[in-house]
Amino acid sequence: MSQGLIFAETLYPGVQVQYDCEDVLFQSRSEHQDLVLFTNPVFGKVLMLDGITQVTTGDEFIYHEMMAHVPILAHGAAREVLIVGGGDCGMAEEALKHKGIERLTQVEIDSAVVDFSREQFGEFNAPVFDDDRFDLVIADGARFVAETDRRFDVVLVDSTDPDGPGEVLFTREFYAGVHRCLKPGGVLVTQNGVPFLQPDELVSSIGHFTSIYKDAGAYIAAIPTYFGGHMALGWASDNPDLRRVSLETLVERFTAAGLETRYYTPEVHAAAFALPRFIRDLVEKGRAG
Repeated sequence: MSQGLIFAETLYPGVQVQYDCEDVLFQSRSEHQDLVLFTNPVFGKVLMLDGITQVTTGDEFIYHEMMAHVPILAHGAAREVLIVGGGDCGMAEEALKHKGIERLTQVEIDSAVVDFSREQFGEFNAPVFDDDRFDLVIADGARFVAETDRRFDVVLVDSTDPDGPGEVLFTREFYAGVHRCLKPGGVLVTQNGVPFLQPDELVSSIGHFTSIYKDAGAYIAAIPTYFGGHMALGWASDNPDLRRVSLETLVERFTAAGLETRYYTPEVHAAAFALPRFIRDLVEKGRAG
């Protein structure tokens, strides 16, 4: 038992977030990152990589639902989905709820994270490993999108923040690689941090999107673990209509999919693209270069 311990996250300069620890369940150093899993009385199991919170069993459903269901339902006919990163497999679990998906490919650089998550987060990812549509590739995500001959309807970049191994997943070269392996009318969604505390991350990504795709934007979700207000999810596509699918159509698609969700609704989907002014200003700044 490790009661009395405190784990501090210092991702944001000038701000420190601390978690009370009830028990350390696992701690190790892999080739790529320092990993710790502990329990917290509010968030349940908390996974941190290199001192940065990645996922908790308490609120993982918000991030995973919003990142997976928004682009898949906006697309309306996704058959091939690619996830870059997402080692906890929560994103794959949400995406595979869509029966129309024929194959979901997940490219993760660190097999140890997937093995660990399969053992520790079975409460939300167990169905993934029994699904014949799940194709796990252990490889560098940037190299994969630059070289693969496969093509995808939806690409979800469930990355760490742009530090260390995750930095390459925020570059123009990577986004261009995604563009080359998207099918016509496909859509890219990215994790783009908390704009109030990480404004440059969103501006930079939108700038790269604008130079490659016909439509670039963002939508938001409120995720308690990611301190500092709304999280931004970047959006890029050559089909501007996907960002403006009608509520009526979203309701029809959601109902037909038979999804059971705790955060996502068609109404929340539509509203998520209505950005607070300061976030909209960051998006416009990125578009302007």
